[in-house]
Amino acid sequence: MMKLAVHNFKTSFKSYLSLIISLAFTILIFYNFQNILFSGVLTSLGESNTRNIRIIIQVITLVLICFILFFVWYSTNVFLTKRKKEIGIYVFMGLTNQKIGKLYMIETTLIGLVALGLGIGFGVLTTQLFQMIMMAISDISVELVFGFSLQAILLAAVVYLVIYFIFTLKGYVNIVRSSVLEMVSANKQNEYVKTKAWILILKSILGVIITGIGYYLAIKEGGIEVMSNVLSAVVFVIIGVYLLFGGLIPLICQKLADQKRFLYKRERNLWINNIIFRIKKNYHTYAMVSVLMLCSVTALATGFAMKNRYEGIVHFRNTYTFQILSSQTGLREEYKRVIEKESGIAYSSKIALLQLDSNAVDSPYQNQYYGILSYSQVQQLAKESGLDFPFEQLEEDEYISVSQLHLMSFITDSSLVTETINGKVYQEVEETSIPYLGYLQEKLNLYMVSDSQYQELMPLGTVVYCYNYKLSDMDHFEAAQDILKSYDNYDGLVSLDPNSNEIEWIKVLYSLCVFMFMVFVLASGSILFMKLYNDAYDEKERYQILHKIGISKKTLKKAIINELRFAYLTPLLVMSISSYFSVHSLAKLMQTKLLNVNIMSVLVIYVFIYICYRLSVSIYQKNVGIK
Repeated sequence: MMKLAVHNFKTSFKSYLSLIISLAFTILIFYNFQNILFSGVLTSLGESNTRNIRIIIQVITLVLICFILFFVWYSTNVFLTKRKKEIGIYVFMGLTNQKIGKLYMIETTLIGLVALGLGIGFGVLTTQLFQMIMMAISDISVELVFGFSLQAILLAAVVYLVIYFIFTLKGYVNIVRSSVLEMVSANKQNEYVKTKAWILILKSILGVIITGIGYYLAIKEGGIEVMSNVLSAVVFVIIGVYLLFGGLIPLICQKLADQKRFLYKRERNLWINNIIFRIKKNYHTYAMVSVLMLCSVTALATGFAMKNRYEGIVHFRNTYTFQILSSQTGLREEYKRVIEKESGIAYSSKIALLQLDSNAVDSPYQNQYYGILSYSQVQQLAKESGLDFPFEQLEEDEYISVSQLHLMSFITDSSLVTETINGKVYQEVEETSIPYLGYLQEKLNLYMVSDSQYQELMPLGTVVYCYNYKLSDMDHFEAAQDILKSYDNYDGLVSLDPNSNEIEWIKVLYSLCVFMFMVFVLASGSILFMKLYNDAYDEKERYQILHKIGISKKTLKKAIINELRFAYLTPLLVMSISSYFSVHSLAKLMQTKLLNVNIMSVLVIYVFIYICYRLSVSIYQKNVGIK
């Protein structure tokens, strides 16, 4: 049995190659993620960053485990179906179902072990390269060390082998329980008849409605329920995509086949009908590939969004190097002279901040402080600090919310709100995250009101003067900070170290998203390639018969090209439409624009899938014997 399994493995190695490469690449990524956790390469980033990165990698590890589970389940099912067609002949040789199942297990185990060996082997060899690429993409400087963690190897191997052998055992049980007739007639099971039109219509209607609901939830504005909307949208879109491929697309194909003027032109009769008869078996694969492509686009968009937001937060926090809080006015020049003893100043500004406690504001939140800013003072501060100020004069009952730049906002409702201060209702006219108060903007709830309202509210709170300074030479930051700390004529000092790595973990998340994009793209292309490769064996006799009855190889080649073009383009088109809504939803959460990222990632997938398509055409034609 071992010799026979090895022989089958060698002769069918090409058909297993895409599966082995995909599994090996997934194992490589999985191992390298674990190696980052166990190698200690992140310790130089600080405890906070290391903790956040560990949490992110653990979440991605869970996603990868789910993906491996799903991918192994699918690939072993395809492999089992193919093997059942080929091993039916062993029944006539006198082999029992148990021995046939044993043959299947040995052959499947060989595939799994080869994939594991390649994945771990190349993972160990590329450990430093993986770290270097990840840190280069993240733009983080850490000391890279070549080495491998035995814990990471064992964890990757155990997780993969447990999943793989569960489904291998499942295949063995399936064969043992299969009847002789089922295995002998397995190669007849692809000859499906057309699905009834009313079933396709029902699936089409449900698919369009459910997908539409998913799209609506993805772009729906909302408050705290926005995350539940996004999660619901994911479920609805996945179900909708499956119904579209199982209903609308075969319905369109059947309607086209009914149009004789369309059907009998060129080679359409050869491939349209073939798609119709095979769609019942293949639509699960098309839907699965479309969903994986959608995941890849979303992963890449998330990475770019995180990178852009990191740069925005860094710029936001570094608007000022020092912010000095004092209850005294007129100290701007004094503080400036102190700082200039050690470093030049690029610009400076001053603003009077009116602090109100929660008792003055009708708010459900207790122990919070609110800051009131004067319109003209913020306008002057923006001029001195080189910041934009695109606001019109405010009315007596209007305010502008001056907020921080969030990493991700779970409230996407753009409707304006009201605030009640000292019994008077103020209407919000706009919200801005321009860093007028820099880092302090992250700590206070700030409202910009008209000058007259600012004067009216002054008796309700305490005025604190904020003096802001930006160094022209950051090399003198520590010296300037030391001299300020030794100067005690202020109530508070905020200093922002330009070399701080407090939020470096956000950049690591970007690089991890890029790798997830690669995993999903490779998996989607491999699944489609593997499926069509196996279909070529099913179609071999059909195409040879067509050639024998007089249809030229040129015509058959065109029919194959059109059939494969449909198989690749349909998931791409569904993914392209769905990706707009998924990326749009992400853009709302991240409060940024991601249309360019959406277009770029879709184009990358198109290029990769085009390569798979060209390979499939060549191999398909060769396998059916009309190359």
